[in-house]
Amino acid sequence: MRFSSKLILGTYGLRNFLPPQRVALVGASEKPATVGRAIMENLIRWGGIFYPVNPYHDEIFGRKSYPNIESLPEPIDLAIIATPAPTVPEIMEGCVRASVKGAIIISAGFKEIGKSGKLLEEKVIAIAKRGGVRVIGPNCVGVILPHARFNGTFLAGLPKSGHIAFLSQSGALGAAVLDWSFSQNIGFSAFVSLGSMADVDWGDILFFLAEDPLTRVILIYMESIGDPSSFLSAARQVNFQKPILVLKAGRSKEGSRAALSHTGSLTGSDEVLDAAFLRTGVLRVASFSEFFSLASFFSQRPLPTGPRLVILTNAGGAGVLATDRLVISGGELATLTDAALQRLNAFLPLAWSHGNPVDILGDADAQRYRKALDILSEEEHVDGILVILTKQAMTDPEEVAKQVVLFARGYHKPILSCWMGGESVHKARLFLEQEGIPTFEFPEEAAQAFSYGWMHRKSLSAIYETPMPVGATEELIKAKENTAFVISQAKEKNLTLLTEYQSKKILNCYGIEVNETYLAQSAEEALLIAEEIGYPVVAKLNSSRVTHKSDIGGVILGISDRESLKRAFEKIRENTLKQSTENAFEGITVQKMISEKGLELILGGSVDPQFGPVLLFGSGGVFVEIYQDRALALPPLTTVLSSILVERTKIAKAFDGFRGIPPVEKKRLNETLVRFSELLVNEPRIKEIDVNPLFVYGNRVMALDARVILHPFSIDESSIPAASIRPYPLEYIWKDVLLDGTRVLIRPIKPEDEPLMREFHKGLSQESVYYRYFQNLSLEERIDHLRLSRICFSDYNIEIVLVAQVLSEDQPAEIIGVARLGKYHGFDGAEFALIIQDRWQNKGLGTLFVRKLKEIGKKEKLSWIIERMLPLNESMKKIASKEGFNLYFEESAHEYIAELDLREAS
Repeated sequence: MRFSSKLILGTYGLRNFLPPQRVALVGASEKPATVGRAIMENLIRWGGIFYPVNPYHDEIFGRKSYPNIESLPEPIDLAIIATPAPTVPEIMEGCVRASVKGAIIISAGFKEIGKSGKLLEEKVIAIAKRGGVRVIGPNCVGVILPHARFNGTFLAGLPKSGHIAFLSQSGALGAAVLDWSFSQNIGFSAFVSLGSMADVDWGDILFFLAEDPLTRVILIYMESIGDPSSFLSAARQVNFQKPILVLKAGRSKEGSRAALSHTGSLTGSDEVLDAAFLRTGVLRVASFSEFFSLASFFSQRPLPTGPRLVILTNAGGAGVLATDRLVISGGELATLTDAALQRLNAFLPLAWSHGNPVDILGDADAQRYRKALDILSEEEHVDGILVILTKQAMTDPEEVAKQVVLFARGYHKPILSCWMGGESVHKARLFLEQEGIPTFEFPEEAAQAFSYGWMHRKSLSAIYETPMPVGATEELIKAKENTAFVISQAKEKNLTLLTEYQSKKILNCYGIEVNETYLAQSAEEALLIAEEIGYPVVAKLNSSRVTHKSDIGGVILGISDRESLKRAFEKIRENTLKQSTENAFEGITVQKMISEKGLELILGGSVDPQFGPVLLFGSGGVFVEIYQDRALALPPLTTVLSSILVERTKIAKAFDGFRGIPPVEKKRLNETLVRFSELLVNEPRIKEIDVNPLFVYGNRVMALDARVILHPFSIDESSIPAASIRPYPLEYIWKDVLLDGTRVLIRPIKPEDEPLMREFHKGLSQESVYYRYFQNLSLEERIDHLRLSRICFSDYNIEIVLVAQVLSEDQPAEIIGVARLGKYHGFDGAEFALIIQDRWQNKGLGTLFVRKLKEIGKKEKLSWIIERMLPLNESMKKIASKEGFNLYFEESAHEYIAELDLREAS
């Protein structure tokens, strides 16, 4: 078997037909007011090679028409299909036979019409997948690539070329945006209508745009997220390079559904979507005006590296409005140095504002603006400048605009403009836009755009900040085993609502501290327990049928003596029998009363139908629904991500201590959140879980109450929504022995491995580096935080990065080798590479790595894996040959390719 290097190095399949070289239009027509005619006219204007396909016409618009795809005189890249839905399966069969690379199905009448349409759509996509044809649509408008002058839609006009990619599920709304862009002078790098996303989804398009040098910012009008894992994986990768802004329609009411736990009733799909966007750095906007004003800023200038903005204006009121919005949206006014103030005093009128905003008064001319800009540009503690102009009798808007443009050419921080007014400033604004200066109608919009740019950059930096380690992988494996035992006991009794005692056992398995909880079937047992642990105690109902114990009088606090405990036992039993069935009373639990005055939090988890497990954190106690102080996150978390989650709640302000309550040890709280997040993603049988209250006092973080609800055991685990962010793959952990007898641990990489990776690179020779990366990278380049964070924050859906460590109690932990298996998006194959510290080479670690990667490839259901290597890399060529790879020299790239068919490999 031979895989073409052009195929494997292509961009996820879409680059093979976008932009297209040769196109077929199936359903071409001359009939007025038809889709087939509108697309035909656009393709004629495109001027590229295209063929009309219509079995009922020999000629359309003077061009020869062909009866079907197979009859075309040469192979084509892209088929645009605009025929009735029932005809599409046969057309797709023709595309497969003719080896067409991609198709855009404009036709409607698929899953949007109901069951019959859904079956038809599934049939079309099954045919396409069998032949390797990627499909955009159906029920879409099509694709426009302005730089290639390609318009594969039925929309009139070719938009201006620019650096904004606009993606939309709604064809009608996309058409409106396109029409509006002409009047607003907005340019696009791509316009893609995705329609039903039966095949090509957000992830496919985002990966495609990641490699497009013309795209600087991506706008998405989203109606549904489709495959959340695909979107989140792509968004996370692409957001490193190009900001993604999303306008999401449809605020769901799913969050109001009835649920057995607090968490289940509090989480809702729209809140979960916000959490997903936060996790990947995607910026969610509220309106179309905000959409495109932000896009202008994000696509034309560098994003701010800090929150400090200088506002330069000739109108004090406009400066105040900008200041208000700046501060409200997360930015700050920059503080000017005394030196800058003195230099401004030297030439500005006496009545200028003498601070920031820098109001240079209504009679300011172009030179006054320019002098002020030159001074402000030398301020180190300024992260950007907003220039505001209002048209006044002495003002020349165009001359000021020219000076701003000249200044911006030598200024490498963000600069924004707001020329307020109508016709009198229109030419100046147009000039600023053409010269790449983000221009806004109102000062508030400009200030908010700056803040959003800063917040976007800040959130990305925070998300990939190196976290602290929490526990060892062995502990996680043991936690899963112990939890499985607890759940198996529940399964024997067919219990899905676990008691507090059982729920706390599960928390304990994952290293989450709980207060000691003792079961008592009788008042006598309760008394013996209380004598042992000491008064005061708490008595609670023990039941696998009652959800909220306090609602039925099933919790009694502050029991200080024997008689009170006897009465409490009887009272709880009486309350339960009154409000529930007799078998709902399964005794009580006795717990030591916490005397300290601490904070009550809630920690919860539930399963979202799209995103899988979701974690909730916030203010707890009996008023949890009243306060509604909460934040959601997608697990698993790191200590950094848990800190971000905590800071989004109001209760976090109390963690520094107040009114006799000591400061919370945040490290301890973050560790608890991380462990809880691991529980959620590693235990799919859990449907909902509440820890309420989670008691926090100084360095104590303790679950005082807990309730776990399992999915019914009649439901197969594979049908339960999986985590949209893949958890740490425990199945890819091995202990092995090198040729010299050294015991090693081979495991997937973790975000907290960055310090170890930094040390690993210090032990590499330049030869090893060159063989791995095909270029000479300096040590500084290799240990750059951004580079290492991308490696350590591995998205296990996309790649598996393995590290090897020596198993030794005498030596500190170190990484001695790294291997990566990176999947090709859109293909069922992957490429691997590995690098080993020089002093650990020739000991069999390379062979071990390759064998593990082969095993992973099979478990990930890949069909093939390949490796690229330089001609002089004899060691890797030997390993590849020994492990059954087919080795050949690719002359065009001057490198060797090793390939292995995993379906045939033993």
